[in-house]
Amino acid sequence: MKFSERMKSAVLLDNPVFMQTIGLCPALATTTSLSNAIGMGLAATAVLIASNVVISLLRKFIPDKVRIAAFITIIAGFVTIIDLSLQAFVPSLAASLGLFLPLIVVNCIILGRAEAYASKNKVLPSALDGVCMGIGFTFALVLMGFTRELLGAGTILDGLSTLLPFLKGAIPATGFAIPGLHDYPASMMILPAGGFLMMGIILAVIQHIMSKKEGK
Repeated sequence: MKFSERMKSAVLLDNPVFMQTIGLCPALATTTSLSNAIGMGLAATAVLIASNVVISLLRKFIPDKVRIAAFITIIAGFVTIIDLSLQAFVPSLAASLGLFLPLIVVNCIILGRAEAYASKNKVLPSALDGVCMGIGFTFALVLMGFTRELLGAGTILDGLSTLLPFLKGAIPATGFAIPGLHDYPASMMILPAGGFLMMGIILAVIQHIMSKKEGK
């Protein structure tokens, strides 16, 4: 499969969150703002790529009976690196993501790609698989994070300049307030119930679009 086709599949046709409905825990819990969504997406993508590469390199040396334990150990090593790096360089994001950052270790997407793809393929295809699936996961988080922040707080890009310091001059620390929405926010959207509601709305829209295409 070509890279463009694989990317289209991971982001749209076979998105891990919206189509496969895996990795829902971080998708629901960390998407209260766009900056949180981007941070979690980038962290998970980095772990996904690195673990895919290492597991692919070691695939012929890992005994079949302990492969899952070995995969989790490798993933945990990279998660620890990412966790400590964020605590050192972006402590506000690390505090905001909280427990869900180390829980990347048991993210079904990462372990699933290790078992289904990286352990059976060469390094470069495994790395590309990690890139595509990571972008697909990040896309899902960004879509939810943007919408929930917009509706629930009436802002966009709140905290993004902290996550990406080179944007400090262009984006205020508190983001941009949207007139009307900022004065009367639907606060429920940034609560746990709002995560479930937004996920349900997105899945309903996707199913509606797919049913129309199948009808044609």
